[in-house]
Amino acid sequence: MKITIAKNEKEFDTLAAWRIIGQILEKPNSVIGLSTGQTTGEMHRIVSDIYRQYPFPTEETIIFNVDELTNLDRSYSGSCYNMIYRQIVEPLHIPEEHFIMPLTMSDDFERECRLFEERIAANGGADLQMLGIGWNGHIGINQPGTPFERPTWVSLMDPVFEERVRKETGVADDYPLGGLTRGIVNIMQTRKLVLIAKGEHKAEIIRKAICGPITPDIPASVVQLHPNCEVLLDAAAASQLKRE
Repeated sequence: MKITIAKNEKEFDTLAAWRIIGQILEKPNSVIGLSTGQTTGEMHRIVSDIYRQYPFPTEETIIFNVDELTNLDRSYSGSCYNMIYRQIVEPLHIPEEHFIMPLTMSDDFERECRLFEERIAANGGADLQMLGIGWNGHIGINQPGTPFERPTWVSLMDPVFEERVRKETGVADDYPLGGLTRGIVNIMQTRKLVLIAKGEHKAEIIRKAICGPITPDIPASVVQLHPNCEVLLDAAAASQLKRE
């Protein structure tokens, strides 16, 4: 496992953006998994800015997101489809048929999980996954306690995030929400993982995930077992590593 520590947030965002660009330049028909959230917005903006100034070939590139909210319309600004489309797919002129995402509304989410993985596999499998880490160590929407062998499935959101989504969408407390997420076993089949985190609020969970025991209680700890994983951090997120 390689650990890269940027000196500040700006350098982190630039380095993370170049992990995506570099993969496309190396292999234009790459299958690339992204993540959404506070960690990724600026790095995606840098990717699109560089593409606008210095266009590189993207017509063969295939993009997906590691997870998606369920039972909410894709038009919701917080849907992963909406964010990745606006931040990456549209500005990089990636063909819409090369944007692999599960449906957000379905009467058979088991089928959606299966179709999602089948489409990724049909294109040769994932070459790169930019992988965020949650405050409790979740990856994708695989919450603590998720078995490492769990394939792509619909998980519960963490309660903090779910409360925010319900407030933004106005759905009732008894309306079922969840997250269709690549399973841990599927994530680990990716050829290269880049676990990304920035900010002091991620420092403790990063220390536990990459220095502590490998356990389903901290799903991100499984990346210690991946043969081609980089952990990319800013100085604040890495602050507790320096004390180890």
